[in-house]
Amino acid sequence: MTFTLNDEQRMLKDAARDFFREQAPVARLRKQRDEKRNGRDPDLWREMAAMGWAGVIVPEEYGGAGLGYVALGAVLEESGRTLAASPLHSSALAGASALILAGTDAQKREWLPKIASGETIAALAVDEGAHHAPEKSKLKFTAGKLTGEKKYVADGHIADVFVVTASDALYLVKADAPDLTRRELITADSRGAADVKFEATPAEKMNGGAEMVDAILDRARIGLAAEMLGTASEAFEITGEYLKTRRQFGQVIGGFQALQHRAAKLFTDLELTRSCVLAALDALDRNANTIAEYASLAKAHAGETLHLASNEMVQLHGGIGMTDAHDAGLYLKRARVLEALYGGASYHRDRYARLLGF
Repeated sequence: MTFTLNDEQRMLKDAARDFFREQAPVARLRKQRDEKRNGRDPDLWREMAAMGWAGVIVPEEYGGAGLGYVALGAVLEESGRTLAASPLHSSALAGASALILAGTDAQKREWLPKIASGETIAALAVDEGAHHAPEKSKLKFTAGKLTGEKKYVADGHIADVFVVTASDALYLVKADAPDLTRRELITADSRGAADVKFEATPAEKMNGGAEMVDAILDRARIGLAAEMLGTASEAFEITGEYLKTRRQFGQVIGGFQALQHRAAKLFTDLELTRSCVLAALDALDRNANTIAEYASLAKAHAGETLHLASNEMVQLHGGIGMTDAHDAGLYLKRARVLEALYGGASYHRDRYARLLGF
């Protein structure tokens, strides 16, 4: 099967590419890092919300556009190209997905319009240790109050509401709830996150059990894979242009066969990853029964491809690639964070095998 964007999705992707290149280039991330305000760019988020991207998957009845996951994946891919530090993935995809799938009617009415407008930022709180293991949660929920701790909550330092996963349940917690504390983390990729602690914190239970937790995590993984595809693609294109212009020993270095082989390997890996990501996004829009398999396939391939692309970007640029003056280091740092978030390649290879019964 061939997966292609329709006219509306293509227009959205083109608009997103122009926006991120003009309004959120890598230089904007570098400036945030230098000013020590990791992931804090409310002006950029307001501009993105004004474009309608905070509500791409939110149903029209709640103030969104209802365009689906393929459309949002196209925007996420373009945001990944310039390493834009925004809550687009955390809020517009993961948080919105959680409320659409597991929110009560009252929770949907209260939060989805605010997420769609960009007024509220939602964050998905999943892991409790150094490794991704959502099935091993130690959270306790008693008499409407939540006790436990979540580690490395992406965009947790700027979130207004948390969707908190347990091994077999989901909870909604306001960021300003009593007995909730969060510790902002200074992250390697200059994006921002927080550790969040709940000490008998008031929380609302959401609908669904373990299967619902998996469904929401798979949407987060697929959306992240789309962003990773954009980051890897841009790293490849920047490196390709360098190979065409950098001269050594009297000729451009792209003329050396050994470097051509490395570029060709990365190109084929990117095309395979693109197919996996588009198939996964399409499966979400079709509500296919193979979403879990596609999610792990896309996340594993995206992680391995981005790892290779970021490594090659540094190595093929030579000495300049090792300096902070070049953007290669920023791409490598973002790659390492995204690879681990919501499960690395080894986690998802193992999960994919188990889902297929091996």
